[in-house]
Amino acid sequence: MLSKRNTSVFLITFVAIKCDEVPMKWNTLNINGLLLTLERPLVMGILNVTPNSFYEASRKQTESEVAAEVERLLSEGADIIDVGACSTRPDAAIVSKEEETERLRFGLQALRKVAPQALVSVDTFRADVACMCVEEYGVGMVNDISGGTFDKDMFATVAKLRTPYILMYIQGEVESMHRQHTYADVTADTIKALAAKVFELRGMGVHDIILDPGFGFSKTVEQNYELMAHLADFQVFELPLLVGISRKSMIWRQLDIRPEEALNGTTALHMAALERGADILRVHDVKQAVEAVRIYEELTKYQSTK
Repeated sequence: MLSKRNTSVFLITFVAIKCDEVPMKWNTLNINGLLLTLERPLVMGILNVTPNSFYEASRKQTESEVAAEVERLLSEGADIIDVGACSTRPDAAIVSKEEETERLRFGLQALRKVAPQALVSVDTFRADVACMCVEEYGVGMVNDISGGTFDKDMFATVAKLRTPYILMYIQGEVESMHRQHTYADVTADTIKALAAKVFELRGMGVHDIILDPGFGFSKTVEQNYELMAHLADFQVFELPLLVGISRKSMIWRQLDIRPEEALNGTTALHMAALERGADILRVHDVKQAVEAVRIYEELTKYQSTK
């Protein structure tokens, strides 16, 4: 009898066979016609145009604050900037589509004034909002925490837009996603759920898919660490893997500190993620993440010579 995790591998193999146009190694992303290579791990800098994100220092509310943050992220080495306007932290009120749209227009206009050529991702679970950002502001990637479950039009929208899509896994609906964390096996269940979504997206013609296991969403602190320990299992997809653990509760609750004190723990987990196959780190602190990537790359040079 197959174990839970072996069953997941079987399902993913089936997905790969059914999608035989997919190369064995997916190491580039087509962003607005630019082929972005994944030969080295990338760093995605977080830009929050929200008043209530869980990490207070990330909240940018004025044009000058946005401009300064964009310049900081890029000067420290961010490859992509991920702009979000709707906080999804526990107990946060989900803002309306209109409010999210207004915030994103403000943030993206300010961003484009100082960085017209920057590679930008939008963090939204709403298809109409994603479409607006791509068509009006040249955003090149959609980052959807819901994996297409909060808006039934999201998959069709990213297929039409032909943008890379960050597919994250959570349980529950928008109001209950932080209270749902029942798994037979958190890694195997996440892999199986993502495999089904990948199959659906491939059938709709979406080519550039990035997987996000969803650290901090629908998982206990212990489940987050179990998922991190088995992160290498996700390499079976042969798809880019994004890890977003920056200053999250799996760090500060474990260390009995505040998010403001969680940079050291974040960097430690970033190295663990890189060693287990992470291709993109989504971070608040770009300089430290870039340094972690550089140290990791130096280590791998010596590993490959043995």
